[in-house]
Parts: sequence; structure tokens; C-alpha cells
Amino acid sequence: MALRRRYISAMPDQHRDVAKGLNPRTVRTAQGQLRVPDDWDLLPPGDPGLTRRVKAEGPCWVMSEKKGRKVFGLGVWAPTERIARLRAQLEEERKDPAYGKKLAAGRARREREQQEYVEDFRGALLQWLRFPPLHAELAGRLADAITAHATPVGSGTVARTERIPVEDRAAAAVIAWLRHQTTAYDSMAIARVKGRRREVRRELAEQSRRLLARYRNGEVVERAVCPLWRALGAAAGGAAATS
Repeated sequence: MALRRRYISAMPDQHRDVAKGLNPRTVRTAQGQLRVPDDWDLLPPGDPGLTRRVKAEGPCWVMSEKKGRKVFGLGVWAPTERIARLRAQLEEERKDPAYGKKLAAGRARREREQQEYVEDFRGALLQWLRFPPLHAELAGRLADAITAHATPVGSGTVARTERIPVEDRAAAAVIAWLRHQTTAYDSMAIARVKGRRREVRRELAEQSRRLLARYRNGEVVERAVCPLWRALGAAAGGAAATS
């Protein structure tokens, strides 16, 4: 006898965060499977302006999928009529030249803000590194490399979070960059035991702090054997390592 899959009450008048279901018109929640209402449709990702309006007007189900530590949006389930009406309204607005000017102004503003943040973040890196004049060149190259990696919008790095001050972001970004660029962390076979990966990261962070301390204290370090110079050389096509 075939087992019947049980579905909980849909309750389309409630906003929900859901995952992909087993069937095309089902979704999954912590409480169980939901059938999507017959008069609803899936608005796929790709048009943030339309998605914001659909979500703002009333209850909908936001579908996403988690892969590793990242969450990917799969679209928004909402009443078909709402999606069609708001899409038509938005298309009309986008035909107006004023809409294009507004978008251009918004892009210019975001670019200015991004450039200002890049400069602030690089300054925070240099301040945290605190290398003496003897190692100013290295500090500058290191700050440039970490800034280029960590600050792009959408990079998902600690530099993009707003939950902690920029000084703390800079410190975390340096340690993260060193972990990936100057240690064997990415190729390590780490036992799948609870807390072991965190333990390894702590050990590598301490190793990185000891390396940085040598430069902060003004020690003379041979470039050819220094993990920092080697990493920067690899990132710059070998130019830094041979200078």
C-alpha cells in the first residue's frame, strides 16, 4: 500500500521562508511540506525591483537553497495576479526617461560609496598592521591585496558585514587572507569532528599573528623565505617575490 505524503495547511495569508519541495508546486518548511496555492506563481530571481514590490505588497513565500555557508535565492511564490500587475506597472515606469536617470544616479551614488569604503577599509588595514617605516612597502602591498579581495560588493567576505566595526573587519580580513594565502589550510585534511575546524583556524591565526609580529617589531625578514612575500608574489605574477 502506497504511503500518502502529508501536507500541512498552506496558510497563504502568511509570509514564509521556504525551501524547494519534492514536487514542482510544493515547498518545504520546518513544519513540513506545503502545497503552493493554485492561483500563485513563482517569480524567479533576476529582477530585484520587481521582487521588492511583490514582497512589499502582501504575503508571499520566499524560496531559497543553502549550499555550504551560502544561501541562494530561488524565487518568490506569490499570487499570479499580483506578479503580473506589478510587472506591467514596472515595465511602464521603465519606459519613462526619468526612470533611467534615476537608475544612473543610484549607480553613481553606490559607486561613490563603494570607493569611499574601499579607501576607509584600506586605511583600517594599514592602521591594524602597524608596520614600521622599514616595512612600509610590504604593508602597502598587503593592504592592496586584501582590499582587492575583500571589498567587492557581493564578495561575501567579512569586510562586507556591517555587524562589526570596520577596524574589526580589517583585523578579521587580514587573518582570513593569511590563512588562505600563507598556510596549507585549503588543502588540509581536517577530521570531521565537531569543533576541529575551528580549532585549526585558531592555531593558524596564532601562527599568522606571530608572523605579523616580526614585521611590527621591525625585524629584518628575508623576502625569499617569507610566506607573506611569497603570497604577494604569486598574486602579482611573481613581481613582488623577485623585487
